[in-house]
Amino acid sequence: MNEKRKFRASGGRPLLTTLKEEGIFIPSACGGRGSCGLCKLQVPSGAGAPSATEQPWLSAEEQRRQVRLGCQVKVKGALAVRIPDELLSVRQYRTEVAAIRDLTYDIKEVRLRLVEPRQMDFIAGQFIQFEVPSYALTDEPVYRAYSIASPPSARGEIELEIRYVPNGICTTYVHRHLKVGDAVTINGPYGDFFLREGDRDIICVAGGSGMAPIKSILLDMQEKRMARRARYFFGARSARDLFLVDDMRALEKQLADFRFIPALSQPQPEDHWTGETGLVTQVLDRHVPDASGSEAYLCGSPLMIDACVKVLKAKGMPEDRIHFDKFA
Repeated sequence: MNEKRKFRASGGRPLLTTLKEEGIFIPSACGGRGSCGLCKLQVPSGAGAPSATEQPWLSAEEQRRQVRLGCQVKVKGALAVRIPDELLSVRQYRTEVAAIRDLTYDIKEVRLRLVEPRQMDFIAGQFIQFEVPSYALTDEPVYRAYSIASPPSARGEIELEIRYVPNGICTTYVHRHLKVGDAVTINGPYGDFFLREGDRDIICVAGGSGMAPIKSILLDMQEKRMARRARYFFGARSARDLFLVDDMRALEKQLADFRFIPALSQPQPEDHWTGETGLVTQVLDRHVPDASGSEAYLCGSPLMIDACVKVLKAKGMPEDRIHFDKFA
């Protein structure tokens, strides 16, 4: 591994699992099903040809460089593996659930107090992996990825926003079984979704639990007294899907030039909604006449992000200034 470390492992299991057992943590949002494309590694020898599951996630250039999905490569013999240096510094943490609260009918805020190690250094916008123990929906521990909602200054505690997905292994566990005081194992931090240095105007777009990394970035900006102009478009179906609105309104007063613009795509009569309506991409289109001098941070479903990218490029934003975190 990286021509520096060798170890023996039992054959027949995924490379992703084998590395985890050696204390080497590779990001994976889908729990090893080959549906997120995050666990990419260079495997110069011993892995054979990419499977049909892998090929949609690997560009021609990546296949040429022998990049593979760690969850789909089975350890059947000697393998050479190259791992990005930043992943070799990822650590495992024992934590305790400090608090749980309902943000909406289907999103819970979970605060984890770090026990060992007691602090985590991360960059606003990054994510961790949450280990779900074996229970009714899984006969073995599995990991799921969640963005950190708290600012980097709160090094002894990690805040997550977890949306319930029917029959989801982790979300069902969190929403129906997790209690204050429970022990939780996490590892991290991961990801390159973070605010770039500079003075360009910032456009943020999110929906649902995509609020988490944007909140972390905004809180970090507030603590560092950044004066950059920022506009945050948040999409929801109806009023019951909105949350942390008061927190965002408070940030409008605390940040030098910040506006929070929530939009409802299907407002209900009982909502008495007087704000923006329509898909968040439509609201973005109406509010941003020219994006050529800005940069964007998008977090949410792949469909929402793809639509936002199309709008921003049409408004003149170069693609290399559009940063996103797609929720699998």
